[in-house]
Amino acid sequence: MNIFKNKIFLFTTIFFFYFSNSFSGNTHFIDFNKVLNKSKAGSQIQANLKKKFENESNKFKLQEKNIRKEEADLIPKKKILTKEEYQKKIDVLRKKVAKLQGDRKKALEDIAKSRSNAKKSLLKSINPIMKKYMEDNKIGLVVEKKAVVLGDTTLEITDKIIELLNQKVPSLN
Repeated sequence: MNIFKNKIFLFTTIFFFYFSNSFSGNTHFIDFNKVLNKSKAGSQIQANLKKKFENESNKFKLQEKNIRKEEADLIPKKKILTKEEYQKKIDVLRKKVAKLQGDRKKALEDIAKSRSNAKKSLLKSINPIMKKYMEDNKIGLVVEKKAVVLGDTTLEITDKIIELLNQKVPSLN
């Protein structure tokens, strides 16, 4: 299976370089991860998501701490309470734990969804900027840096695209 993936990767790379010659031999590459992380809008998105994650994490840590305290308070009461009362309190604690776990999972899914939507939005903003840059500089093909096995660093346009993106899209709401 791994050999198959390597062959596909090699074929794709050869394909891009072969067809890049038909685009007047002017192929460049871009590191989209760097654009997403280093541009003003991308950095803003990352900071907002990090803050949201930290807030949610702190909220859940506090809830978890409260549940542990309730559990610690309940254990010594085992001999005082009837078996049924004790079991009811244990069941309430278990429900709180299950709710906490469900809420935590949902919060993480929401953050992941927000990240995905923000990434799509930013990439949508980059496309017209890249298209104009390609036209202005007579670039025939731009390839994701991950797909490049070896290339001249002067062909990388990442920093130029970040600069243009910062000018035209300083932030995403």
